[in-house]
Amino acid sequence: MALRLSVVVSGRSEDGAAWSEPTETDDISTSGALFHLNQRVTRGERLYIRAHKPDGSPIEATATVIRVAPAIYGTARIGVAISEPTENWLRLFVSWVADEQPASSENDKTVTSDE
Repeated sequence: MALRLSVVVSGRSEDGAAWSEPTETDDISTSGALFHLNQRVTRGERLYIRAHKPDGSPIEATATVIRVAPAIYGTARIGVAISEPTENWLRLFVSWVADEQPASSENDKTVTSDE
């Protein structure tokens, strides 16, 4: 599902130094996400993703890089599969999908009477 969602992606560079980079998703699914990074990562690398549900509550998940493709301005498009906890990511996905649905109005409700 195409969704621009602010996330913070963290990991460790080859020399072991911790890094963290804010970005946003291009799209998300129940099992992963696609986003751009300036930081160099490799397939199989473990990343940590922090995001927020529409109500502001934080979600954290561990992900594995499954795709790295060149993008614009030296960035890379990174595809990840959520490793754990998958329930957290599923809750995030469902909460954003539910938030995107139009709210029903009182006029949409049908009232019946037993007169």
